Amino acid sequence: MNYDLIVIGSGPGGYVAAIRGAQLGMKTAVVECADLGGVCLNWGCIPTKALLKSAQVFQYLLHAESYGVRFDKLSVRDTVKADLDAMVTRSRNVAETMNKGVAFLLQKNKVDVIRGFGKVKPNKIVEVKSVETGETTEYSANHIIIAVGARSRELPNLPQDGEKIIDYRKAMTLRKQPESMVVVGSGAIGSEFAHFYQSIGTKVTLVEFLPQVVPAEDTDVSAQLSRSFRKNGMKIMVDSSVEHVDTTGNLCRCTIKTKKGEEVVEAEIVLSAVGITTNIEHIGLEEVGIEIDGAKIKVDDFYRTNQNGYYAIGDIVSGPALAHVASREAIVCVEKIAGLNPHVVNYNNVPGCTYTTPEIASVGLSEKNAQEAGYEIKVGKFPFIASGKATASGNRDGFVKVIFDAKTDEMLGCHMIGDNVTEMIAEAVVIREKNMKAHEILSAIHPHPTMSEALMEAVAAAYGEAVHL
Repeated sequence: MNYDLIVIGSGPGGYVAAIRGAQLGMKTAVVECADLGGVCLNWGCIPTKALLKSAQVFQYLLHAESYGVRFDKLSVRDTVKADLDAMVTRSRNVAETMNKGVAFLLQKNKVDVIRGFGKVKPNKIVEVKSVETGETTEYSANHIIIAVGARSRELPNLPQDGEKIIDYRKAMTLRKQPESMVVVGSGAIGSEFAHFYQSIGTKVTLVEFLPQVVPAEDTDVSAQLSRSFRKNGMKIMVDSSVEHVDTTGNLCRCTIKTKKGEEVVEAEIVLSAVGITTNIEHIGLEEVGIEIDGAKIKVDDFYRTNQNGYYAIGDIVSGPALAHVASREAIVCVEKIAGLNPHVVNYNNVPGCTYTTPEIASVGLSEKNAQEAGYEIKVGKFPFIASGKATASGNRDGFVKVIFDAKTDEMLGCHMIGDNVTEMIAEAVVIREKNMKAHEILSAIHPHPTMSEALMEAVAAAYGEAVHL
């Protein structure tokens, strides 16, 4: 069977590439060996947010009296219980709903879905091994996009057994709530799961090898998240590494190396959240002669590999391993194939979001990065403790922080931590994309009372014009 375009993988890079190709008139197929939508939709972005929403509702109920809501006779803590099994069921239902949505979109755009494990071969051939029968079928295409994504990285000293030492997939499908948990790694995945389980009553210890939690974020943001986590009872260990886990007893005995020496922490479950590794093995790269660099496929600005007609996008190429990045790469790649002139992806303006409570959202340079790059900077910060909306909503943890180039008045970076900031960061992305000046932001009226006006207030603070500080 011949196609104009075959996409291997149906995650946020793959299915977007397939649909955009079909929209541009290509006869298109997508190859998928697991669930449509990939890890993000089925085991990452979407179901984790469903779990976090359940935890948020649980916390609202626990603190209902502070909002003027009383439970007669019995205390709220006697009547409200976290039901992890029900939370997981809801999360899986959300993922299933979105999975069906992707299937509908592919069908609507007349994209053929080929079920099986895809492998590239020379002469622009894709070999697909059926998951059900094991039989192989070959398909040809003028263009082949590899979008096979990544999986949880496993450390030699932290082997995952799926029972006591688990990965993120198992963490989002546990049916019995553990009384205690050690989370290894405080990136977005680790921090979100640490927050979720702590919020529903599990005793959590968060271990981070680097000097701060969420190490990719601005130091002020990291410090605020640490305060918020500790306020909720979480134990945080930075500059620390899990050297060994003894799983022979009822509890896991984690030997953790710290600056002060070794410490043993016991927990029912250990969650390994130490990053991801790409799925580039056994997909035919060597046979075709596609170049790789470490665990990434080498591509140009339009995601062309060194072999004509073969492309790669998403987690398997250099750049942030984020769903929205993969989707944008997909659009650029396919539009270039179709003869259009898309703008290359601006990797200096990619927003990152972490859905803890408080949420984290950021784009651009941190204050430290800007200084190290030699910029003369202006920094403004507006705390949500001064925000009317945050005060009314009941959570004043966090702030908006902006960094400007003092010579050009252009925004170098924006860093937010607080409720709903993941819904606010897009404004900073557009500001940076359009090279807007500080005075242009200040002259744009922001609605009151909102969390979003904190961005304007932070800019004002950077230029000594803050009214509400």
